[in-house]
Amino acid sequence: MRGKVWGFNPHSGGKKITPDIQAKIRKRITEHAEKNYAGKFTRLDVKFRGALCYIDAYKEPYVPEGDPPEWMNETREEYIERLRNTPTHLCRIRHFDINRWSMAFYTYSNERYEPCFFSTGDWFGTPEEAFDIGAVYLER
Repeated sequence: MRGKVWGFNPHSGGKKITPDIQAKIRKRITEHAEKNYAGKFTRLDVKFRGALCYIDAYKEPYVPEGDPPEWMNETREEYIERLRNTPTHLCRIRHFDINRWSMAFYTYSNERYEPCFFSTGDWFGTPEEAFDIGAVYLER
């Protein structure tokens, strides 16, 4: 009988994020974003589910004159309001320890989160480092 080989996958498992850690991480992400990306977003949404933390941003939309197209059946004001309330998915992070998270970058081409390395080349980093990678979507 052959034995099973165990391999660690940084994109599965993780530790449930307690309410105490949720508050600390939400504060850290918000302070980092406000310090380094002020003016690039109107608000952030940091949500938690089990071992995962989802980071979304909302931006003031650029809407050229003439938009929306007539076929959309909504007024310009409704169109702008809908865009204002559509989140920009930045990333999803998975909790292993307070400063040890894995990350998945949201790819709009596939409309899903894809595992990625941190800029250090490691599978693990901090929530702030993850935000910096996802912040590419805040550039106009």
